[in-house]
Amino acid sequence: MSLIRPFRGLRPATGQAGAIAAPPYDVLSSDEARTRAAGKPWSFLHISKPEIDLPQDIDPYSPAVYAKAAENMARMLAAGVLLRDDAPCYYAYRLTMGEHVQTGIVAAASVADYDSNRIRKHEFTRPDKEDDRVRQIEALNAQTGPVLLAYPASTSADAMIAAIAQGVPDSDVTADDGIRHQIWVLRDEAGIAAITASFDAMDALYIADGHHRSAAASRVAAARHEHGGESAADSFLAVIFPHHQMKILDYNRVVKDLNGLQESALVARLTKAFTVEDSAQRVHPARPGEFGMYLAGRWRKLTIKPECIPADPVESLDVSLLSNHLLAPLLGITDLRRDKRIDFVGGIRGLAELEKRVDSGEMAVAFALHPTRMDQLMAVADSNNVMPPKSTWFEPKLADGLVSHVLD
Repeated sequence: MSLIRPFRGLRPATGQAGAIAAPPYDVLSSDEARTRAAGKPWSFLHISKPEIDLPQDIDPYSPAVYAKAAENMARMLAAGVLLRDDAPCYYAYRLTMGEHVQTGIVAAASVADYDSNRIRKHEFTRPDKEDDRVRQIEALNAQTGPVLLAYPASTSADAMIAAIAQGVPDSDVTADDGIRHQIWVLRDEAGIAAITASFDAMDALYIADGHHRSAAASRVAAARHEHGGESAADSFLAVIFPHHQMKILDYNRVVKDLNGLQESALVARLTKAFTVEDSAQRVHPARPGEFGMYLAGRWRKLTIKPECIPADPVESLDVSLLSNHLLAPLLGITDLRRDKRIDFVGGIRGLAELEKRVDSGEMAVAFALHPTRMDQLMAVADSNNVMPPKSTWFEPKLADGLVSHVLD
């Protein structure tokens, strides 16, 4: 099987994309989704967050929730607001956020290549989140949340994808957050074959976001193999961008207390691994190895000492340097996944959000980080390692509902 292949996408009918497109299922709470979908009967949130159509106290993992997702999809199909392409296609997908533009391809990516690590991972997954995605896929017989992948920049692939994204798009939606989502359909068989061949020549693809969705797809495929034969479940819905176009924002940290230390004692102990400078302005780290610390109404710039930076691709990440030289030894936070004293703030919220969390008294100290780079993510994946939790915050986010993958 090829690394990627075309598929018969399930897409909004002409003129319906704006009514259907929705934020990814995992960036909204159930209450937020209810508010977003109010008065919007065709919002894809009725499929991706179906608990919004059930009593508010419903367990979001109840069988009734997955059944409601299937019911809502059937309703949208019956109404003709969702239609499936007659033949397998590729789809160019362009995201525009202010001055930032990235253009990639929507494809069905090979589960076998995911299983063999040609489609490479950089995060651990949680069984409960995998189970949720498995149940959703099985209930719908479709994959509706795309996995965000990156490919090592290829001049030929870049050019072919750019050529698809010409003229009037088949879907063109500007979401509430100002992000523009455009889709163009490639139906030409020769063009499809050329795209497939270009990707087959690549050594690897890299998961940027969607580890639980891809792991769930692998489990569904394995279960269906037990009944014999290949199926559309042997691939998973993906949007694949060239790595150099992708945008990673900072993923910052806030901590509830100073682990029994006074401010002066913490600052003094920091100097073992960092140089510390007072700052009259917010500190937005300008380069790797720089950190902003907001404590007691004051910003300081922390710079890791060169001798503290190892060569290891995981341990040299800024998120690791902060953990290994500050969060763990000084603040006592050794388990980022489970420790309730730490929280994480996506860079899209800005440094003002860090100040707000500390000034309110909710948190004692905040740390601003320089964004992880795509080449660092790829190096970790290539070394068969995983990154610390909350290492990357990708923007802009994909929309749900613009292209889905039906498994028959």
